[in-house]
Amino acid sequence: MLRLAAEKAGWDKPPPAGRARGIALAESFNTIVAQVAELSVGNDGVRVHKVVCAVDCGVAINPDNVRAQMEGGIGFGLGAILAEELTLSGGVVDQGNYDTYKPLRIDAMPEVEVHIVPSSERPTGVGEPGVPPIGPAVANAIHAATGTPVRRLPITKALSG
Repeated sequence: MLRLAAEKAGWDKPPPAGRARGIALAESFNTIVAQVAELSVGNDGVRVHKVVCAVDCGVAINPDNVRAQMEGGIGFGLGAILAEELTLSGGVVDQGNYDTYKPLRIDAMPEVEVHIVPSSERPTGVGEPGVPPIGPAVANAIHAATGTPVRRLPITKALSG
């Protein structure tokens, strides 16, 4: 699985100038997902340009649904790790609306490429398994780009201080 994601992402070649890659693998709901995140880090923060995803979910009954679930999981996970944060003051949530709570916006969604492993095994879950590997893949790419490991979330705050 890891090998497939790396191969499809061109891991054996250097990334484009100014970009770095990170890779991660996770298993959940008996589904194995590997992801390679390609990003740049600049004055405007982190920009994830592309994610290559390999998924082994047994027989893919509806491949379009598998792809959609992986894409959605990647978007959800990116929002959670990059900028989403709820804080409390005096027991009350500080973020009252989307001007102060930052989910992933559509213009920040990277290109996503999904590769489904052919299988004759029984089908497994695809609803959540696209979420867990994106955080570690992005953190690994940031470490490759900056030399600094990510130790706090959301990443936008971790990089700013």
